[in-house]
Amino acid sequence: MYRYDNYDHQMLADRIAQFRHQTERFLKGELAGPEFLPLRLQNGLYVQRLAPMLRIAIPYGMLSSRQLRKLAHIADYYDKGYGHFTTRQNIQFNWPALVDVPDILAHLAEVEMHAIQTSGNCIRNTTTDQFAGCAVNEIEDSRPYCEIIRQWSTFHPEFAYLPRKFKIAVCGTVDDQAATQVHDIGLFIVKSDTGEIGFRVLVGGGLGRTPVIGKEIRSFLPKQHLLTYLDAILRVYNREGRRDNKYKARIKILVKETGVELFREKVEQEWLALKDGPLTLTDAEFLRCKQYFQDPEYKELPEDSPQLLQALGENVLFAGWYNRNVSAHKKAGYAIVTICLKQTGTAPGDITSDQMNFVADLADSYSFGELRVSHEQNIILADVEKSALYALWQSLKSQKLNSDNRGLLTDIICCPGGDFCSLANAKSIPIAESIQRRFGDASRLRDIGALSLNISGCMNACGHHHVGNIGILGVDKKGAEFYQISLGGSVDNNTALGQIVGPSFAQEEVPGVVEKIVNVYMKNRQSGERFVETFNRVGIDPFKEEVYAKAD
Repeated sequence: MYRYDNYDHQMLADRIAQFRHQTERFLKGELAGPEFLPLRLQNGLYVQRLAPMLRIAIPYGMLSSRQLRKLAHIADYYDKGYGHFTTRQNIQFNWPALVDVPDILAHLAEVEMHAIQTSGNCIRNTTTDQFAGCAVNEIEDSRPYCEIIRQWSTFHPEFAYLPRKFKIAVCGTVDDQAATQVHDIGLFIVKSDTGEIGFRVLVGGGLGRTPVIGKEIRSFLPKQHLLTYLDAILRVYNREGRRDNKYKARIKILVKETGVELFREKVEQEWLALKDGPLTLTDAEFLRCKQYFQDPEYKELPEDSPQLLQALGENVLFAGWYNRNVSAHKKAGYAIVTICLKQTGTAPGDITSDQMNFVADLADSYSFGELRVSHEQNIILADVEKSALYALWQSLKSQKLNSDNRGLLTDIICCPGGDFCSLANAKSIPIAESIQRRFGDASRLRDIGALSLNISGCMNACGHHHVGNIGILGVDKKGAEFYQISLGGSVDNNTALGQIVGPSFAQEEVPGVVEKIVNVYMKNRQSGERFVETFNRVGIDPFKEEVYAKAD
């Protein structure tokens, strides 16, 4: 992973000192709230329903064990003993005291972390596939390109106050696991007919109040032009994006109102002045960034492990976990392990300080001291020897981290909702727990198979409800909390936005409604069909008829 140089360290130290002084002035009444607002947002600090919330950047989802231990320390000493991983691969703390935030930022700097540009109208954390560098179906490792984008976008003076927040995702694998098509800019690594690496560029995707799938504006961009082309897109958006209405300020609205063809022409025209300029990437720059993402010192191992095969044959619970949570690795004898943070009774994505320290120890013992965070709010150990998988699973059980539900109905993506967020219309966490309890039978979950369920507490869609196979949105109905259901969303290579079923449901009705939806799917699915395939074949009507049917 990337290591800071002296410039990085000095830049971060200067920013912390600056924000410490700004915070002190605000607390003394020398800085008004509206003046302090953009300053705290640029440092990841929100004011939530009950307390400040600090969002910490985890660039492209990569963490070292040392960094995770520092997050555990912050959780213990400055929060309430836990943190929350987000769909942007970041972590949030929901209870820090405002006066302590500069000290927290200083602690983060000790392990080369920060909260810069995790909020505000700027370029946010660039995300990517959580298996980057290890996946068997990878075209090229996306992490060096994410790091190049991070260095270009951090403190970029021209793009510090965009019309609205801006999100970029990079996909380097054949199967997209980064929700790339619903970002402001989505970059797919591709190869030309001659083997040249470049990018397929999508613009104008996003969720929120107006969900849109990104539109292609370039089928192939040579990799050396990555930054000049991104710069061109951002310049057009910065000039022409609306600032009079925050609900119409995202680039997706500009692309829609301009039309994708005209928007492409504007970007290409802007790019002519930048192409081959100082931002053109050289081979030396690619090599500089790639050196931080070299393969660890893998052993030469056989593809099959006798210890693993024996454990799979002797322990049915281990076999169930292995089949759901272990993925293929590019290197023979290794596997990728997903640790699901979706234990029933715990908010999806939450992790305690004890669990952080424990997982950090596991990373040191089993995965070269590195971890990943996925946009599904889970943790990944990317480089585990197959012969060690049984021992790892036994260790996970001791901290209740052995949930074998990756990709199943109870592996719920969920925002903090009304329990914490001042923007939320309704609570999310109790809905997630009620559904998990309703579908607590492991054999039934496996029979249902892969099915994503996403929950958002408001139209900002932090829980990505639009792209869940089943999406749940909290809405306000005359002061009461209700929930709107959508069906048919997905974030795979064929990204789709869910269709709203109809009128919303009261909180106590939601688990039963989900059960009816699942029953319709099970009744109508053909052999090998997943939920979206069945939904696309039979349409929404059978589901609608069932969930609104009146009891006899």
